[in-house]
Amino acid sequence: MIQLFRKPLFTSLPDAVLATGLILLMGMWGCQEPSLEEELEENTSVTVDEAVAKNEGDHEEASDYIWESGSEVSIILSDGVIVENSDQVKVSGSKVTITAAGNYRLTGKLSDGQVVVEAPEGALVRLILAGVTLTNSSGAALVVNSAGKVILVLPDGAVNSITDGTGYTTTAASDVPNAALYSTADLSIFGNGILQVKGNTNDGIASKDGLIIKSGNITVEAVDDGIRGKDYLVVRAGHLSITCGGDGLTSDNEEESKRGYIRVETGEVKVVSGGDGLSAQTDVLIQDGVFDLTCGGGSSKLVSALVSSKGIKGLVSVIIEKGTYTISTSDDALHSNHTLIISGGTFVISSGDDGMHADAYLALKGGEYRIDKSFEGIESANILLESGKIRIVSSDDGINIAGGNDGSGMGRPGQGSFSNSANQLLQIKGGDIVVYAVGDGIDINGSVEMSGGTLLVHGPTSNNNGALDYDGFFNITGGLLVAAGSAGMAQAPGTGSKQNVLLINFSAVKKAGTLCRIQSTDSQEIVTFIPSRNYQSLVYSSPTLARGTTYDVYTGGSTTATANEGLCLGGTYTPGTKYTSFTPSSVVTRIGQGGMGPGGW
Repeated sequence: MIQLFRKPLFTSLPDAVLATGLILLMGMWGCQEPSLEEELEENTSVTVDEAVAKNEGDHEEASDYIWESGSEVSIILSDGVIVENSDQVKVSGSKVTITAAGNYRLTGKLSDGQVVVEAPEGALVRLILAGVTLTNSSGAALVVNSAGKVILVLPDGAVNSITDGTGYTTTAASDVPNAALYSTADLSIFGNGILQVKGNTNDGIASKDGLIIKSGNITVEAVDDGIRGKDYLVVRAGHLSITCGGDGLTSDNEEESKRGYIRVETGEVKVVSGGDGLSAQTDVLIQDGVFDLTCGGGSSKLVSALVSSKGIKGLVSVIIEKGTYTISTSDDALHSNHTLIISGGTFVISSGDDGMHADAYLALKGGEYRIDKSFEGIESANILLESGKIRIVSSDDGINIAGGNDGSGMGRPGQGSFSNSANQLLQIKGGDIVVYAVGDGIDINGSVEMSGGTLLVHGPTSNNNGALDYDGFFNITGGLLVAAGSAGMAQAPGTGSKQNVLLINFSAVKKAGTLCRIQSTDSQEIVTFIPSRNYQSLVYSSPTLARGTTYDVYTGGSTTATANEGLCLGGTYTPGTKYTSFTPSSVVTRIGQGGMGPGGW
């Protein structure tokens, strides 16, 4: 588990200072706390490799996947199991028990039986599944009761099937099998063959310790969880297809802070789940991969608020560096109880609740994000948008800092335990951000700093919401901001900004698709914007807007330029109706009546 917390920049003074008696001054001044910006950067600068290093390591060794074929013990599964030349395997009826370290090649079909590993502690056991059909009508089919480590090998071309029974007794007691393939020891799966698992009572594949999927083509159907590694679940590569009533991939060690994590290096992961797609007690750490996740029936499905059906969930952190993600969930698509950091990848998200949610810190540092459906698009107590392409469609707020309505599209608690605080921040340093919101375009129960990038807001039509809504300050020092919406709560960046700002409150509502253009008196384009919804206010800020220069505002007309999310660049403008002229003389220029709060009227 990564440790994320606020800490002083300076923890002590030099000895020489202490010796001169300035301890008293230290007591008066106190330790210097980091700024909001420094705190946000500190808590969102962790990489996957750094997070991995802070967790407990896994059990893998290079030698796990190397052995002499001549050392293999052959076990042929049938109604009468055949074991060749070994006293390390016991057969009792349809039960096969492996009792020692070694390499065991299994083939054949056992229609109602069980394979059990009961090897000494510390023993390395390799099970080479070279075409196995294993079914147990009354319990788990493949069980590791004891061993140091078990390697499940899937040879090229091999097709293997493991199926357990229905309705057998499982309990929460330690070491009671609750999966078709169950292990009390560290378990690894390796090879390019096929493994098909059906968990008809509870889980599909479960390890009470660590579980590593090195490679393989694995299909799991399970009543409850698909694949579970209690201490950790590591996916190096492979093709995973999981259909389950519970969580798709999960790690659930609640007792140890450095365990209970999921790590995916690459691979293809498809999950159709009643619960979460990926769920970790601590961290979900993803470096690359292709993910197709449908959870809780998808974004249009109404499920109980008591059911967690999120796409990717980490109770401490979610850190993603690359990959391709298609996610449809009845609950949050991406969720962390503390920190969510994404530095790359391509995301197509449809959510019945939040597109992305983190309780404490959320950062997007690259990547492409298309949130096609959400209650709130991006939500956290603190948000850093550093780079990337972000498109949000929301039925409530597009971007929310620590507040908003206490609900969701599916009747969920929404904001959780958030409370309004001036010590909460939305920081926009770059990227191309477009918001289509029914509620507030951005709803900031805190403050906003924008120093770069592009922010376009197609905001609300209702006067109880605004394209921009903030409680603290909104300082803009760079970038392009265009926000259209209703006039009742219209706000603009405030006088603490270093870049000039324009707020227009029109005398009447303009229909959706009505072009708004600002140009210099010599007809040079400043901005041309076509809001997708009815609007009565427009906020504009860019380095182009200069004090002492006179500008004309037009509504209507047409342009030959192609609109990109409503923004038109270049082309030839055929004028509509001139609305007004203005000459900025201060940081914030306001035209018309209406609005409220900082930056408004």
